[in-house]
Amino acid sequence: MNFPSIDPVFLRLGPLEFRWYGLMYILGFIAAFFIIRNQARKQHLEITTDMASDLVFTIAMGVVLGGRLGYILFYDLSWYVAHPLKILAVWEGGMSFHGGLLGALTAAVYIFRKFRLDFWQMADILAQAGPVGLGLGRLGNFINGELYGRTTDLPWGVVFPGGGPVPRHPSQLYEAFLEGVVLFFAVRVISGLKAPAGTAFWTFISGYGLFRFFVEFFREPDRHIGFLWGGATMGQLLSLPMFVLGVVMIVVGYGRKKGGPDRL
Repeated sequence: MNFPSIDPVFLRLGPLEFRWYGLMYILGFIAAFFIIRNQARKQHLEITTDMASDLVFTIAMGVVLGGRLGYILFYDLSWYVAHPLKILAVWEGGMSFHGGLLGALTAAVYIFRKFRLDFWQMADILAQAGPVGLGLGRLGNFINGELYGRTTDLPWGVVFPGGGPVPRHPSQLYEAFLEGVVLFFAVRVISGLKAPAGTAFWTFISGYGLFRFFVEFFREPDRHIGFLWGGATMGQLLSLPMFVLGVVMIVVGYGRKKGGPDRL
């Protein structure tokens, strides 16, 4: 099937253009705000509306800055060294989830300490918001016609504008389903159990690593990088350690469970 004719710009106001991809980021951060407020009430945490807003804003900045820096370092460092002014051109694309995660964690450590919040308790709450943002972001990738999959003869293959005349896996939608919908419900279920502190967070980490590693078999690797060691992609090399670390930390957490508050 042909790629649906979707204008990546949903609103134009004179010289200003508002894109669906940016809107998905905003919706993801709004969802994070409401999830924090909802979980704070359920867990009787003293988190005011202003505190929740500061939490989301600070972590959002960490996601954007970390995502940009991660893309530059992991995916195209030599090009940006030769074109340093392009580092600021975020509207042209170029964001890395793995870098965004590191940026978000750095921001989280700062803001949790500022408000004297328990890191693992809050990390478990934010882990519920992560899949929502991921799912929306992948929908934004699909609308942009970017990060498409490898060629396929399956009936749901899509002919993307930048992918040549052949149908390709809509890998963005695979990721939206696995990293968004499936991972969201997995983390929600874990959050409802009497699991050690940090288990929901590590479920998010390991779940993302597993799903991203799997979808990379269908996703077209970056043209300027291609396949790396053993035919693996950069996404797989960055995601496999996440899966392993997440599983190990979950096992360690349950191993340390002794009837009192747990800390991973």
